[in-house]
Amino acid sequence: MRRKWNKNREVKKMEKELSFDQKVERSINKKYRKLIWNRFISAVKEYSLVNEGDRIAVCISGGKDSMLMAKLMQMLRRYSEVSFEVCYIVMDPGYNKENRRRIEENASKLNIPVQIFETNVFSVADKAEKYPCYLCAKMRRGHLYSFAKKLGCNKIALGHHYSDVIETTVMAMFYGSQLQGMMPKLKSTNFEGMELIRPLYKVHEDSIIAWKDYNGLEFLQCACSMTEAASGSADGIGESKRFETKALIRELKKTNPNIEKSIFRSLYNVHLDTFMGYKTKGERHFFLDDYDDAE
Repeated sequence: MRRKWNKNREVKKMEKELSFDQKVERSINKKYRKLIWNRFISAVKEYSLVNEGDRIAVCISGGKDSMLMAKLMQMLRRYSEVSFEVCYIVMDPGYNKENRRRIEENASKLNIPVQIFETNVFSVADKAEKYPCYLCAKMRRGHLYSFAKKLGCNKIALGHHYSDVIETTVMAMFYGSQLQGMMPKLKSTNFEGMELIRPLYKVHEDSIIAWKDYNGLEFLQCACSMTEAASGSADGIGESKRFETKALIRELKKTNPNIEKSIFRSLYNVHLDTFMGYKTKGERHFFLDDYDDAE
């Protein structure tokens, strides 16, 4: 018993000597190893997201997801046998001073050396009469690719996680009249030689929130004026279709705890022979096109 007590005292003493960012890394290595680190590594390996000689622009929006991704990529570069380079970039689309300051402070706390560049994305999107969120997302992606390419990068990393994959799949069917998933990596069609990767593809949002709260971190929720009502509401749902989808899945999980796993696995088990139509490489196919040729 005395030996165990001495060991616990030594651990506490060591933790006091660690810097804040070291404590954060320790939480990833220890407390959240199975839920975050192992799932992150699994995605990197299974989808071949990081390769020898890569120069990756880790894109940080200021939210919990991208900040965690940045820390994980920093740790991966330190421990990985694969040699690659990382740049941590922040696009300022028109943040107010408080949001800009919070991003800079969090980056400093986590010891992430960010490069910030400014754009007018918010002001342009706010003036759009139709689909401002779509325009904002498209412009942001373009600016990130462009800046990353100037830095000599061949990939950009975004912080989309497992829950985003599930929600996007459901939203595409409910609101977009299509069966469409979110891929772990994509080749850019507008920026030659560039690729997009999603290292948090297997990490659940609940795990990210738990990690954030455990370390007492506060990140941006949504700095966009279009969604302030949603992010500031008591239940966090508001009018956003994504928040509605989150709420729906949360409700369905009460009677089917494995519903997210089922949706995710369905992306690996698409039976094209049972669909009336599908689209691949920009070309549409209808089941009657070759119906009479089938044996």
